[in-house]
Amino acid sequence: MHCGEAFELGWADIDTVSNTVRITPEKGCKPRIFKLPNELMAMLNNLPKRSNKVFSYKNKYYLGKTFRKQRKRVAHKLKNPRLPQIHFQTLRHWKATMKYHRTKDVLHVMPLLGHKNIKNTLIYTQLVNFKTEEYICKVAKTIKEATELVEAGFEYVTEIDGCRLFRKPK
Repeated sequence: MHCGEAFELGWADIDTVSNTVRITPEKGCKPRIFKLPNELMAMLNNLPKRSNKVFSYKNKYYLGKTFRKQRKRVAHKLKNPRLPQIHFQTLRHWKATMKYHRTKDVLHVMPLLGHKNIKNTLIYTQLVNFKTEEYICKVAKTIKEATELVEAGFEYVTEIDGCRLFRKPK
């Protein structure tokens, strides 16, 4: 999400029953709903509820200031001088680029970002040049094995001699 979308995020936008969050758009985007992992939902539930907003900052500047302060603290702790180069928007770009790399489907990435115009989403298809197409390959002989592979992120390729072949990018 955009920084402004995070700033406007309210407790009413979070559904703890279905583990989803509703994003109110900014910058001409479309509204979207995301499924949240249990770990993230637990972290959100542990945040203090001082106002109707999840992040109760005076304005977006202070949300960004907190992000920069935490980024600097983590960079120092991990002794990684490159971390200060990561901005709030970088996380959004990274997620979109990785989703495109995994799916090769710009129409799948477009609603994730809430874009109304595909030209905006096409930017992410050229951000990273993934030269190597290396895969981990697995064979499933039973439905149980095939199910486990799909749940682990493998995609079905073909069937040979009664065995199902799956692959996942390295």
